[in-house]
Amino acid sequence: MLCKLAWGNVRRASRDYLIYLLTLALGVTVFYAFNTISLQVDIAGIKTAGMREIMSELLSRLTIFLAAVMGFLMVYANNFIMKRRKREFGLYQVLGMTRGQVARIMAYETLIVSGAALVLGIICGIALSQLMVFFTASLFKTQISNFHFFISPSALFITIGCLVAIFVVTLLFNLRVVVRVKLVDLMGAERRHESIKTRNPLLSGIICLIGLALIIWAYCRLLHDGLPLTASNDQLDFAMRRFGITTLMVTVGTAAFFFGLSGLLLKLLQTMRKVYWRGLNMFTMRQLAAKINTISMSMAIIAMILFFAITSVTCGMSIASAMNASLLRCTPADFSCNVMYNNSEFTEFVKSSEDGEITKYVMPSEPYDMQAALEERGVDFAKIAKGVQQVDIYSSVPAGEEDPSILLDDLIRRSKTTLPAGMDETTVMYQGIPVVKLSDYNKYLAFRGFDQLHLADNQYLITCDMGDTLDDMFNSILSAGTTITLDGKTLVPGADKIDPQAGAFCNSAMGLNSGTVVLPDAVVDQMGFALQRSSLLVNYKDGADFEKIDAEFADLSSLNDAGIGIGTNVYQNDGSNIGFWGESINRNEMIEQTDGMNGMISYLCIYIGFVLVVACAAIISIQQLSSVADSSKSVRVLSEVGCDRLAIDHSILLQQAVLFFFPLGVGLAHSLVALRVIISLVLLFGGFDIGGTVGLICTVFLFAYGGYFALTYGISKCIVRGAVRVRHTE
Repeated sequence: MLCKLAWGNVRRASRDYLIYLLTLALGVTVFYAFNTISLQVDIAGIKTAGMREIMSELLSRLTIFLAAVMGFLMVYANNFIMKRRKREFGLYQVLGMTRGQVARIMAYETLIVSGAALVLGIICGIALSQLMVFFTASLFKTQISNFHFFISPSALFITIGCLVAIFVVTLLFNLRVVVRVKLVDLMGAERRHESIKTRNPLLSGIICLIGLALIIWAYCRLLHDGLPLTASNDQLDFAMRRFGITTLMVTVGTAAFFFGLSGLLLKLLQTMRKVYWRGLNMFTMRQLAAKINTISMSMAIIAMILFFAITSVTCGMSIASAMNASLLRCTPADFSCNVMYNNSEFTEFVKSSEDGEITKYVMPSEPYDMQAALEERGVDFAKIAKGVQQVDIYSSVPAGEEDPSILLDDLIRRSKTTLPAGMDETTVMYQGIPVVKLSDYNKYLAFRGFDQLHLADNQYLITCDMGDTLDDMFNSILSAGTTITLDGKTLVPGADKIDPQAGAFCNSAMGLNSGTVVLPDAVVDQMGFALQRSSLLVNYKDGADFEKIDAEFADLSSLNDAGIGIGTNVYQNDGSNIGFWGESINRNEMIEQTDGMNGMISYLCIYIGFVLVVACAAIISIQQLSSVADSSKSVRVLSEVGCDRLAIDHSILLQQAVLFFFPLGVGLAHSLVALRVIISLVLLFGGFDIGGTVGLICTVFLFAYGGYFALTYGISKCIVRGAVRVRHTE
C-alpha cells in the first residue's frame, strides 16, 4: 500500500522531481564514464608505463570528492521538493498515518527516484564511455586497433557506492523533516513564504562599490605580482602571502558586490522612471532585489566556483597545448644526456669540508668526452648511431671574477625591451646568460641538418628554445643592435632575429634553453669562461630497434659510478671530481610522457569543470524554482488585476536570466584576468593554440548550463500557470 502510494506520488510530482532526477542521472553518467579510464587506456592502445594505474587512482579519489559535492547538491535539491510537499505530508498525518509510515513513503519515493537515476545514468554512462574511447585516444595521440564493447565492474562499483551514499544522506534529511517538524508547521507551510526584503539603498551602494573596488584592486595586484610560481626561493613566502591576500580580496569583494547589488540596482532603476514604471518592471525589480538579498552569498559562491571551473579547464588545456607545441622543437635527438660541471662556488665550499680532503673537487679545464665515457661502458655508437654530437655550454663568468659579463637585465635595459612576466626571478637574471662556441654550434647545426652560421670576429647571436615570448624578447634585443662588451672588445648582433628551431641542446618537455649567446671561439677562450654543462645528442640509425636501444640506455642509467644516472659523479683520470651526470632521456620516452601528461591534465580538468558547472546550474535552478513557488500568490494577484500572462512569463524570464547569467559573468571576468597571468606564464615555454579544443568544451559546458536555465524557466511557467489556474477555479 505504501509503495503504491509512493509510486503515485512520484508520478504526480514528476515535475518537481525532474531537476533532482536529471542532476543525479548526469552525475551517475559522468562518474561511470570517467571511471572506465582503465579500460579506455587499454582499448586506445596507450602503452605509457603506469598510466592506467595513475589515472584510475586519481579519478577514483576525485570521484569521491565530486560525489560529496553532488551529495550536498542533492540535499539542497531535495529541500525544494520537501518544501513544496510539506502540507501533503501533514495531511497524511491528519488522516491517521504515523510519522513512521510517512517516513517510509518518503524513503520509497527517494529510492524510486534514485533507482531511476541510477538506471538512466548507467545506460547513458555505458554509451558515453564507448564514445570516450575515441576522445581518450585523441588526447593521448594513439590509434585504436581493437575496439570492442565493454562494461567496467569497478566503475559500476564506485558509481553505485557514491549513489548509495548520496541516497542515505538525502533520506536522513528527509526523515528529519517528518520527525522534527510539528504538524501545524507542515499544514501551514503553503501560507508561509519568503518575505520581500530590501536593504538601505545608500548602504547597499556603498557595500557594492567597496566590493567592486576590492575586486579591481585584486585584479591589479594579480596582474602586477603574477603567480607565486615565478618567485625565487627566498621570496616565495612573501609572494605566497601576497597571493593569499589577493585571493582573499577578490573573494570578499565578490561577496560584498553581490550583497549590495540588489539595493543599488533597485535605486538606480527607480531614478529611471520611464523604465521603472513600464509594464511589470517595478514588480520584476522588487522580486529580483528580494531574491538577490536572500541568495547573495550563494551567488558569490557560485561565481567563485564557476571561476574555478572555467580557469581550471582553460588553464589545463593551455598547458597541454603548450607542451604539444614545444615537444618536437625541444627533442632534437633520439637520445640525449647531460654532464653538469662544478663551479667555483662549489669547489671553494668543499675545500673547507672533510669531504674535500677525501675527494678532490675541481673545475674542468676542458670538456668531458661523453661519447668516450659511454663507449667505455659498452655503448657501440658505430653500430647504433648515424649521428653523435656533443654541445659544450660555458658560463659567462670570466676567469678570476665572480660576476657574469653578460646579463639579461643589462641587455633589456639598453635595448629598451620589456621583460616578459615571470622572468624577473629566473636564473639568467642573476647568474648571467651562458655562452656556446661558434664551432660547437655549427657542429650542432650540422647534426640537426641546418645551414651553418657565419659570424665575424666582432659579432654574436642568441639562441633559445622556449617559445614565442622569449623569441620576441631576444629578437627585440638583436634588432635594436644591442652590443656586448667583453674584455674591451665590442660585439654587435650578427642577425636581427634568432632561429626558433635551432636552440634545443638536449631533450626536454618544454624547453631548457632560456637564452644562450653564440660567440666566436677566440672570444670564449680569451675570456676564460668556465664550462657549465655538456649535452650529448644521439640519433639512431634508420631501421634500428629503437625500443631495444632505449632499454640499453635505460639500463645504463643506474645510480652508481659505473652508470650515467642522475647525480652519478664524473671523474678525471687523476681521480678528481669535475661534476655529475644530469638527466638522460630518449625521444620516445619524452613523447610518451608528454602525451600521457597532456591526456591526464585534460581528463582531470574536463571532469572537474563539467561537474562543477552542472552543480552550479542545478543550485541556481533549485533556488529559482523554490522562489517561484513562494511568489505564486503574488503572481495570482497580478493575474486577477488583469496582467497579461505573456508579461508575467517575461518577468519570470528576466529574473531568472539575471540570476543565472550574472554569477557566470562575474566568474568569467575573474577567469579572464587570471588567465591573462597564467597564459603569459605558459607562453614562456612555447606558443599554443587552444581555440578549437577549449571552444568545444566551453560550448558543452554552456549547453549544460543553458539547458538548466531553459528547463528551470519551463518548470517555472508551469508552476505559475498552475497557481493562476487554481485561483481561477476557486
